[in-house]
Amino acid sequence: QVQLVESGGGLVQAGGSLRLSCAASGRTFSSYGMGWFRQAPGKEREFVATINWSGGTTYYRGSVKGRFTISRDNAKNTVYLQMNSLKPEDTAVYYCAAEKTGRGAPSIEYDYWGQGAQVTVSS
Repeated sequence: QVQLVESGGGLVQAGGSLRLSCAASGRTFSSYGMGWFRQAPGKEREFVATINWSGGTTYYRGSVKGRFTISRDNAKNTVYLQMNSLKPEDTAVYYCAAEKTGRGAPSIEYDYWGQGAQVTVSS
């Protein structure tokens, strides 16, 4: 069992930056693929960025590529999402998730989810 707790959300003006953190419990964090997903009001949840167990492979949705960076620190059981040049359309609840295969691909079914962190970008 893995428990995930997100932090770092908030309100920011367009063009600003935020960094989300996701702290994971358990001794097997370094074997999990990790991801960030988001859900805006009235929309389906979508993948934002994912990372494999070692941090050597990352995936981004097209609309955030070049603006967002996913990273992980296995010694700290934490995954991060650095978000720069934020836009109002990035407004959503952001969820951290973990999957057991370690591949961290966006299409994999993720097994564990955090409760989410609100990110609001004002224009």
